[in-house]
Amino acid sequence: MEIDNLCVNTIRMLSADGVERANSGHPGMPMGAAAMAYVLWTRFLRHNPANPKWPDRDRFILSPGHGSMLLYTLLHLTGYDLTLDDLKNFRQWKSKTPGHPEYGLTPGVETTTGPLGQGFAAGIGMAISERYLAARFNKPEHVLVDHYIYGIASDGDLMEGVSHEAASLAGHLGLGKVIYLYDDNHISIEGSTDITFTENRSARFEAYGWHVQKVDDGNDLNAIEKTIGEAQKEIGKPSFIAVRTHIGYGSPTKQDTPAAHGSPLGTEEIQRTRKNLGWPADSAFFIPDEACDQFRKAKEKGERLEQKWLETLSDYEKAYPEQAKEWHRFVNRNLPAGWDSDIPVFPPDSKGSATRISSGNILNAIAPKIPSLIGGSADLAPSTKTLIDGENDFQSTHFEGRNLRFGVREHAMGAIMNGMAIHGGLIPYGATFLVFSDYMRPAIRLAALSGLQVIYVFTHDSIGLGEDGPTHQPIEHLAALRAIPSLTVIRPCDANETVHAWRFALNNNKGPVALALTRQNVPTLDREIFGAADGLDRGAYILSDDTADNPDLILIASGSEVQIAIEAAQKIREKGAAIRVVSMPSWELFDLQSEAYRKQILPREIKARVAIEAGSSQGWHRYVGNRGRVITLDHFGASAPSKILFEKFGVTADRVVEAAYDLLKQDGKVM
Repeated sequence: MEIDNLCVNTIRMLSADGVERANSGHPGMPMGAAAMAYVLWTRFLRHNPANPKWPDRDRFILSPGHGSMLLYTLLHLTGYDLTLDDLKNFRQWKSKTPGHPEYGLTPGVETTTGPLGQGFAAGIGMAISERYLAARFNKPEHVLVDHYIYGIASDGDLMEGVSHEAASLAGHLGLGKVIYLYDDNHISIEGSTDITFTENRSARFEAYGWHVQKVDDGNDLNAIEKTIGEAQKEIGKPSFIAVRTHIGYGSPTKQDTPAAHGSPLGTEEIQRTRKNLGWPADSAFFIPDEACDQFRKAKEKGERLEQKWLETLSDYEKAYPEQAKEWHRFVNRNLPAGWDSDIPVFPPDSKGSATRISSGNILNAIAPKIPSLIGGSADLAPSTKTLIDGENDFQSTHFEGRNLRFGVREHAMGAIMNGMAIHGGLIPYGATFLVFSDYMRPAIRLAALSGLQVIYVFTHDSIGLGEDGPTHQPIEHLAALRAIPSLTVIRPCDANETVHAWRFALNNNKGPVALALTRQNVPTLDREIFGAADGLDRGAYILSDDTADNPDLILIASGSEVQIAIEAAQKIREKGAAIRVVSMPSWELFDLQSEAYRKQILPREIKARVAIEAGSSQGWHRYVGNRGRVITLDHFGASAPSKILFEKFGVTADRVVEAAYDLLKQDGKVM
């Protein structure tokens, strides 16, 4: 068996063996795509298995993450820190080879994939990062950034709407460093793709502005090599290569059938497959020495490539010392000294401003100091206040631009930001109305799962947006976001809390942060009277307290409803009760505090508590307890001015007072 064919079949059989050993998984995709993956990884991919974090490596994305054994096999064969025992431990407890690739768990895995379309879109984000960093740092004689974003995409990836959004934007931006191979195997879980997926995919990508090629035989290594080479020559368009493959290639009875998709081949069929491919019988996890030697050439080649790059970096540091320092800050995700020196302190103002407007002012105060901060909105910049003044748009003619025009593509925006964050070097932010966070939820969840520093600016955060009505008024959205593990949700009550929300988001490189901001004006509190705004850093803090001892009642609120709590407290005091007002902008941050601090803010012995938030009540009872009351909304809104809506729906100081009186009477504190 000649060496190339031997290597391709090694990929096929290792993948099938891993699935068989686990008695779980998807053997068909790796077996069908093995040939094109082999060509890409051995003839094009610039990577160093000894250093999976080399900044100028090419990136490879397996968007159909269910075919993860293909990726794990390639990583092991080319010399990454992934052993044969790891392959044998596929899909097992605490293994480095989970069912779908997970960023940060397995060396060489560039992004978490599994939900189809997410990897496809994340790759577009990586390409945006590559182009921005190249435009900012490259010099004619010293090129620090010059790499490709390669990927394999499946029928399922192309069916999911997020890939449509991302492909459209990539074509518009002319991201020529993207080269995707389409695993066109004509099979989905339910049967042939003819039952549901019959548009001309190549024509679709041509319409998006991509460079499109086709390979009729997915086992023709030379044809695959030629098309990838042609794709590299097309610097002004992303490339889409449709490769006609056969799912479960080599399996005598399951090739080209759904049976090869999501189940092990079975003991008898895998034996027949070995025989069909000329593979030794009873040879699970067999790697021919010749194949191993061929794949392991990647180690020496990768070390040589990185060493050459390090020499370029050394020359760059000598020629451009200040820019080199900035480069290292970008790559190491360090903020420059004094980055927050120009952030304003907002003076007390009874009229105040919307926190979205305060956020825009803060963004433009910090952006000049943090050139790694780049982002935009889903065609809502005038409303979300997320344009960076004085900066160009990121376009094919201005890859140095920092204002990203995502268009009305929330889902792709979320996934693209994930790719930008994973790529390294940038802190991405993206904005839309809070109600449209639903469009982004799969990408937000992956950002949280992967621990990515992504900042979401969600404005128009309640019925306070007014006349647009219930289609645009978020009700359940704060609760839905708070339900995502490792996502920090912050809903500031005024301009100065918004300052600290941004401070936290920029300092927190352990996971995503969602800022929920108002459309309507809220007062800027006088911090000589009320608690300091840096209390936000601890999630909840005391704004006002009538006694050094325990109060009679605690009012807890977030965002615009903090002002309602303040007004209600003043009315309740007239009855002689001692009231504590607590601003709780972030449940997640509060829950991280010590038990002693949490007891200090919300003493267990004080059962009379009222929470106020113009959204779902879900979750608030953990803070008010069984006896507490919640002034919230568990129904949809309506179209009317915001003041009318708060009154009609009872999110008012008077209703808070009513609930408070009832609790205090039960405790014998008021008559």
